[in-house]
Amino acid sequence: MPRQIRLNAFTMNCVVHLAPGQWTAESDRSTGYLDTGHWVELARLLERGRFDSLFLGDITGIYDVAGGSAEMALRTAAQVPMNDPAPLIPLMAHATTHLGFGVTQSVSYEHPYLLARRLNTLDHLSKGRVAWNIVTSYLDSGARSLGLDALAAHDARYDRADEFLDVCYALWEGGWEDGAVVRDRETGVYADPARIRRVRHAGEHFRTDGVFQCEPSPQRTPLLFQAGGSDRGTRFAARHAECIFVGAPTPAGLRRTVQRLRDALREAGRDPASVRIFAMFTAIVDETEALAKARHDAYRARVSYDGALALLSGWTGIDLSRYAPDDTLEYVDTNAGQSALASFSKLDPSRTWTVRDAVEFVGIGGRGGVAVGDARQVADTLAAWMDETGIDGFNLASVEMPRTFEDIVTYLVPELQRRGVYKTEYAPGTLREKLTGTDDRPSSATLQAPHIGATFRHPAS
Repeated sequence: MPRQIRLNAFTMNCVVHLAPGQWTAESDRSTGYLDTGHWVELARLLERGRFDSLFLGDITGIYDVAGGSAEMALRTAAQVPMNDPAPLIPLMAHATTHLGFGVTQSVSYEHPYLLARRLNTLDHLSKGRVAWNIVTSYLDSGARSLGLDALAAHDARYDRADEFLDVCYALWEGGWEDGAVVRDRETGVYADPARIRRVRHAGEHFRTDGVFQCEPSPQRTPLLFQAGGSDRGTRFAARHAECIFVGAPTPAGLRRTVQRLRDALREAGRDPASVRIFAMFTAIVDETEALAKARHDAYRARVSYDGALALLSGWTGIDLSRYAPDDTLEYVDTNAGQSALASFSKLDPSRTWTVRDAVEFVGIGGRGGVAVGDARQVADTLAAWMDETGIDGFNLASVEMPRTFEDIVTYLVPELQRRGVYKTEYAPGTLREKLTGTDDRPSSATLQAPHIGATFRHPAS
């Protein structure tokens, strides 16, 4: 059987995600993000295209690195205004049956108990179709908005995140045994107290002592995504992630990232093949190559350079407006998203990027690859990236909303299905069951050994 390609859609609850300037076109519907119908229609479209999930990014704070202020971001709507993605999930889940929903939630600004309760609720309401994209945040503006002087140091954020996950595992996996929920109408017993444990944790960053107030959801722990590409982020992913989100503009750069992740998983005692790796990517596909190229040219003409500059400066933590456009982009350690800068400076030694090169590149699709052509050409490109890099699939970003996804469903998906590399029907079960599992280890609705989270579960008494 040919190797299967997995597709997630990638967007945010905002006007401009990864295509600054495109909202100005009359045909673009990105400004409809405030309307529930916008999201319901998108979810139904993606389910028709058999997408595995809709991956919802999020940030805490705004991009105020470029020029030392938020002016560029505000003027160009570069991921601001930005609404909370979590409330979108129940309404989209109600309108679909199989589509999963990955939601980005930061571990840097709240107690694990509150986040565990929220994600448990979403997993119940979606009937087990929720994934959590674990982030530690990277914007100083977010820290200041929440009363802190500055963002915590990069590696310290991951140390805190490790403990955050341990508390969540204790709540989701260790609080309620299987069989604790009885629902016996005859006796009037809903839950068996003997099978429910008090969760006690006293660590460097968090304390909790009490009974988790939520009964277990279909997955208990939501499917775990992670996107950190630094050395510390890679170690974190090797311990926790079931799916990993990566981004690089070339296959050569992406291949190095994927190999480093697989090696880290092996060193952590996990099967590298058990973790799915998805690459950020943008597919501009149309009925013919000429039509796709014309559309791409129109998109390039609409890119907001200032909007892209605001995004890239925020991702890297470097005010790129201080540099000449033709200056070479070089890697330095920062307290922001280290993998963003590495994508353009050290992952692919075959190319030297200038500031202008990088800014113009991220103007359409962010840090991921871009394919332009008819369905056959784009399918060939996706297959080549998978073969060369070892990824399992793609998080596909939109340039024109919802046209990019409509074209993928209309043209690309049937071509992939014709080749036998893309599902024609959904597999049954939760999102974890749909996305995980290997030939040697079948998928399960809940975490299984050797994942660290499974060690927190108590056997049924």
